[in-house]
Amino acid sequence: MPQILDEARTRELIAEVDRTYVDYGASPVVHGTRNDEIEQLEKRAALAGLRFVSVPIRHMGTERCAEIMRAMRDELLRRGVQILQRTPVTGVRADRGRVVGVETAQGDKLDSQFVILAPGREGASWLKEVSAQLGLSLARNPVDLGIRVEVPATVLEPITDLVYESKFIYYSRAFDDKVRTFCMCPYGKVTTEFVGDVVTVNGHSYADHKTNNTNFALLVSKNFTEPFDDPIAYGKSIARLANLLSGGVLVQRLGDLEAGRRTNAQRLMRSIVTPTLKDATPGDLNLVLPYRYVVSLLEMIHALDEIAPGVASRHTLLYGVEVKFYSCRLQLSAELETEVQNLFAAGDGAGITRGLIQASASGLVAARAILSRL
Repeated sequence: MPQILDEARTRELIAEVDRTYVDYGASPVVHGTRNDEIEQLEKRAALAGLRFVSVPIRHMGTERCAEIMRAMRDELLRRGVQILQRTPVTGVRADRGRVVGVETAQGDKLDSQFVILAPGREGASWLKEVSAQLGLSLARNPVDLGIRVEVPATVLEPITDLVYESKFIYYSRAFDDKVRTFCMCPYGKVTTEFVGDVVTVNGHSYADHKTNNTNFALLVSKNFTEPFDDPIAYGKSIARLANLLSGGVLVQRLGDLEAGRRTNAQRLMRSIVTPTLKDATPGDLNLVLPYRYVVSLLEMIHALDEIAPGVASRHTLLYGVEVKFYSCRLQLSAELETEVQNLFAAGDGAGITRGLIQASASGLVAARAILSRL
């Protein structure tokens, strides 16, 4: 969002969103505020070729997120807002360059002076189709594709106890590709995520119960050039290949990946890391991920091992694949208005944010623009 709004305005919106989540039940505890230990971690990361991004984190917990969303929904219902669930929208209606409403899968035409498109990452493909119908301009974001790493929680405790969710950025020596950590889940579980007709991997941390493991995503960000113009299809094609070989999600020991052999059930049983995703199928990520992705991911793992010894253990588990579907970005004004008048877009699916708090802040921008016109 800082690409559209200035950084100071973005910070103000994020602070307001944060206060709102606390009002509806989020934990008052904030991790990762600046101190001497964080500065030392930044220096150690730099020596390993990593950039550590220090940001305050308020952990809500997967199960508490549902409670917070429920409290927000109930408040809206009390205020007379009508919420239609299980009502897919198949198209956006516009007339002479101005939005006039939407059409649902049931064939209903709902009239509206204003519309906000906020489908989330899973709806990125839908948003691309709607954009084509309306003739909206799209820019290509990088394709974020990679794996989820699972290690014993003790390996990362010195970092997660300090900042909870750490964000590290690395540029590979072999290809100069950007690799980053994302969605670190201390004492969490690896989970599956269904995105249309493909299965990908994700992770959760819970507020009220813990596992013995910590997991996090490692994502390689790649920009593609013309004539390629469908990064979502590219990400899904890699996910489908993993699904084809495993029936869902693949898991492999790091030592097996580096030795060029697949992980089988016997080798997985010998791992000191007990997988939290029990349905993952032992296999070989070398058969799924492109070579340059594997090389860049392995470089990043060994760089992380320099600041958290044990990350590069041969027993570390790697799950694949993880894909973030926010690769198409709409052309938007500073109010997040599209090229169709009174049609706005917000959130990860529109390609302008990366995560819950930024997505929520973008919703504020669009809502306030609408209020100013009423």
